[in-house]
Amino acid sequence: FPRDVAEVIERHALQRYGMTELVTDKKALERLEPNMDLLRALITFRSQLQGEVLEAARRIIRTVVEELRNRLEPDIRRALTGRLNRSRHTPHKLGRNFDAHGTIRKNLKHYDPVQQRLLIQIPKFFQRNTHHLPWTIVLCVDQSGSMVSSVIHAAVMAGILAALPSVRLRLVVFDTSVVDLSDQVEDPVEVLMRVQLGGGTDIGQALRYCEGLVENPQRSVVVLISDFCEGASPIPLLGCCQRLHEGGVKLLGLAALGETATPQYDRAMAEKLADRGMRVAALTPNRFADWLAGVLHSK
Repeated sequence: FPRDVAEVIERHALQRYGMTELVTDKKALERLEPNMDLLRALITFRSQLQGEVLEAARRIIRTVVEELRNRLEPDIRRALTGRLNRSRHTPHKLGRNFDAHGTIRKNLKHYDPVQQRLLIQIPKFFQRNTHHLPWTIVLCVDQSGSMVSSVIHAAVMAGILAALPSVRLRLVVFDTSVVDLSDQVEDPVEVLMRVQLGGGTDIGQALRYCEGLVENPQRSVVVLISDFCEGASPIPLLGCCQRLHEGGVKLLGLAALGETATPQYDRAMAEKLADRGMRVAALTPNRFADWLAGVLHSK
């Protein structure tokens, strides 16, 4: 929708569902339990928030975002920064790397037959393969209203990926215009406070902008997170996808990124993008991390 129409729809939604206090009453807002549903509502109606209500909303958003990041980050970092090397051991003692069978073999000589106990004097731990990831990862995120859950998870993922060694993370959000939020990626809350849900969609323009961010095509991944409902002519979008693929850029398309990853998307457009080299899926954050790790670690 054009921005003015989106604002009318937002106002009607507030009145119809009795949510006026959510954006006007600080005390009413603070009584609500911080959770993902409330986060989605606050991001959706963020343009209506002002003054003390806006600051209260920011605190709630930060609480939910930090809980989400703390829950996702260990598994995502593990997927992207290394896998167990079962042929080598390490002196670094991390419980998740514990080699039970190797420890038993190493300590058999310390078996006490009287107490019938194996005394562990030398615990063994697997070493992790580490990968230097000289990749540029561009997250190109559709901020149309239907993508609110994906936008939230993309912001959190961007913060996690940006902290990885040897990864250059770029974050771009778009509707009919393109906004580069790469300088904000370390703080997902600030990213979400900049998002403007609603408006039209020009995916081709956004992808062309991302094309300009690619310096080394062989070490670049462009991730388009969108419902693929192109509001402009599809010709520039399809042409840009073709160029990026032929140039060696890895192209990933996500119709949904979230805890349920249930997409509503333009299947015909997704198939056209797939025909031009984009791999398309709908994934949870952990599955996306595994998918991305497969791309980065492939030869």
